[in-house]
Amino acid sequence: MNASATVTGMIDIGSNTVRLAVYQVTSEGAYRVIDQGRWSARLSQKLTEDGMLPDETLRELAEVLRHYRNICTMHGASRIRAVATAAIRQAANREQALWRLNRETGLSIELLSGEDEARYGSIAVLRTMSYTDAFLVDIGGGSTEISLLRDRKLVAAVSFPIGCVNTAIRYALNGKPVSPALLERIESETLDMLRREPWIFSKAGLPLIGLGGTVRALAKYRKRSGHYPFANLHGFEIKDGALDDSLKTLASMTLSKRRKLPGLSKDRADVIVPGLAILRAVLRATASPRIVVCGAGIRDGLFFETCLPKRETPSPDEVLNDSVRNLTVLYPAAPEKHLAQVNRLALELYDRLAPGAGLPAASRKWLDAASRLFRIGAVIDYNECADHTFYILLNAHWYGLPHREALLTALIASYRGPNQLLRKLSPYRSILENGDAETASKLGALLQLAAALDRSESQAITSLHISVEKGKKLMLTADARHALPMETMEVEAIAKDFKKCWGLTPKLTVR
Repeated sequence: MNASATVTGMIDIGSNTVRLAVYQVTSEGAYRVIDQGRWSARLSQKLTEDGMLPDETLRELAEVLRHYRNICTMHGASRIRAVATAAIRQAANREQALWRLNRETGLSIELLSGEDEARYGSIAVLRTMSYTDAFLVDIGGGSTEISLLRDRKLVAAVSFPIGCVNTAIRYALNGKPVSPALLERIESETLDMLRREPWIFSKAGLPLIGLGGTVRALAKYRKRSGHYPFANLHGFEIKDGALDDSLKTLASMTLSKRRKLPGLSKDRADVIVPGLAILRAVLRATASPRIVVCGAGIRDGLFFETCLPKRETPSPDEVLNDSVRNLTVLYPAAPEKHLAQVNRLALELYDRLAPGAGLPAASRKWLDAASRLFRIGAVIDYNECADHTFYILLNAHWYGLPHREALLTALIASYRGPNQLLRKLSPYRSILENGDAETASKLGALLQLAAALDRSESQAITSLHISVEKGKKLMLTADARHALPMETMEVEAIAKDFKKCWGLTPKLTVR
């Protein structure tokens, strides 16, 4: 581990699951998760009839927390922040439980209110997603939090004491198929509860961003059953009708059959149906057109607030820029000055050639990100840099773009000609749109040309005049600090591929 890095552990004692995330922050402010843990606690399920958490449950929980504390210590954590949510909040013996857990684990455990949960969830969303206006929902084991974002600000939040675990207990589901009539009853009673907050029904048409285990479980199931090709869960969209189809299928099965379904976690099989019934009620109330999965959650909100606080909420562009910077610091495979020069030249070429080229409005943003990330694969191997860049950008956690746009950015950053691009995009055709391959080729060729113009990595070009001549030539006239033999040779080497994409042959001259 980098000696100048700091390590922090975040523990979320949820009603269904107790989770650990261990974060490392470098001296430059870049971060990553270096370890994590998950224990299916079912605390809501273990509350006694008089609302008490039994001694045995507290013993088990203390043992897990000690284990998590040891993991944090092993990584040299300078701080551990542990929080408890609905199950402990609702327990009749919560004060005694917290005192006992503090004494037996050495951890100072904070008891979050429902509003606290909603706030930390909103921080996670605002730091990792670019949505300006949206509803947020987090369905836990013992509570459901609903929030409203307007102009990237949290303007309303509420917590309801219903979750996937306590709903399963209340309706005595017991692993049997759940009838449509019972599903309607769960949804109807949930809607009655939601009507206490009229603002939930007041902004129809906003996307519904889902946090927490219920929505993630649904997304994993949908991805597996639909053979969805993109690796990351964060940003996955559950389209209109998919929730209905999934709930109908899962409710008709016994618990034993659900546990055998590919993509559905076995420890979620008995609570996924009530969780989805609650989710469908929220979807009906908000009249949202789609559900978008947020892979970040309370632990991430806690981390951002504790370790990387910001005075103001980042704008959508800042979410992407912060994320790109985080990757380049974590994987320093090229000099910063070279990346900045290639980025500047790529955007100059774009601004001169893109008007009239039929490129999407967001394409400049994709090229901007790709031109700062195109060498990231060299951290694994320089000779196969393009393939490694593509792999890293498809599998690393970076934020600010939907899946299709992240894929296009990865294709642009790893571009090595139209044939290789078609090979790379082949498995992902289901999430691409008509014209995407041509767009990625055009932008990839621009990036290749920009990289060629700083092949010596000396940032010799101080200014570049770009013009198009009648003979289909792209004239690049550079003011430079010295002669550019390497750049001239590199531009000539890629000229044929560039012409295939743009119909122009680039020619570099130095003034």
